[in-house]
Amino acid sequence: MCDHCVMETVKEKMLGRRDFFKGLALSGAAAAVVATPASAGTVSVSAAKHLDLTHELHEGFPTYFGKPGISRKSVFNFKDNGFNLLEFTINEHTGTHLDAPLHFSADGQSVAEIPIGNLFCPLAVIDIREKAAGNADAQVTPDDLKAYISANGPIPDGACVAMNSGWDKFVGGDKFRNADDKGVMHFPGFHVEATKMLVEETKSVGMAVDSLSLDHGISKDFATHYAWLPTNRWGLECIANLDAMPAKGATLIVGAPKMRGGTGGPSRVMALA
Repeated sequence: MCDHCVMETVKEKMLGRRDFFKGLALSGAAAAVVATPASAGTVSVSAAKHLDLTHELHEGFPTYFGKPGISRKSVFNFKDNGFNLLEFTINEHTGTHLDAPLHFSADGQSVAEIPIGNLFCPLAVIDIREKAAGNADAQVTPDDLKAYISANGPIPDGACVAMNSGWDKFVGGDKFRNADDKGVMHFPGFHVEATKMLVEETKSVGMAVDSLSLDHGISKDFATHYAWLPTNRWGLECIANLDAMPAKGATLIVGAPKMRGGTGGPSRVMALA
C-alpha cells in the first residue's frame, strides 16, 4: 500500500473514532440530564469553585532540615529521543505533603494504607493570622478551637482541621523557615493541647498547616506529631491558599501518593467550595 493510502486510512480511522466518542459524550450528557431531576438536591461539581491548595514543588523549595528535598535529572529528552522523561529523587516530606500515621509510629498506616474515604473530607479552617502576625511562635490552642465552634458549629465528623496562619505567603524566602542565629526555627503550628482536644472530642481525620510542621518551629519534642499521627490520623504540611477558603463548608481532596510502606509524600491538595 502506498504512503498516501496509509495516511488516508489512518485519517479515516481517526475521524471515525472522533465521531464515535463525540456521539458517546453527547448521549452520556443527555442521559445525565434525564437521570438527574432538578429536585434531587445533588451538588454539581461543575458549579463549585475549584481551588488548588498546593505549592509548586521545585529544587529550591524550603525544607524542615534546610537541605534540598528534591533533585532531578533528564533521562530522555525530546530533541534527542522524541520524548521527555525525568528521574526524581524526593524526600517524602517535601513541599505540600502528607504525613502518614507511620511517620511517627511503629506500626501506623502507611500512606498507601490510608482509607480513600479519609482523603475526601469536610474542611474546617482555624484562622490565627492576626495572632501569627505578631508572634511567629503562635499556635492553634484549645481556645481557638472553642472560638471556631462557637462561631461555626461543631467540627464535622471526618473533617480536616486546618491552621490558617498566613505563613504560606513567605514560602519564596528565608522567612518560611525563619531560623534564628542559633538555627532555631520560628513558625506557627498546633499546640499539643488543641491536638488532644481534636482527638478526644471530635471525629476529625486530618490536620493541616500552612507552615513547615504540625508542631510550631521551636518544638523540640514533636508533641503534636506524637499526639496525632499514632491515632491513625494524617497531617498535611505546607498547604497553600487557605485565605481563599471559607471557615466551613468546603470539601478537601488529598491526592496522596500510593507508595507501599511510605511515611508520606508530596501531594496535590484541592478543594471544592
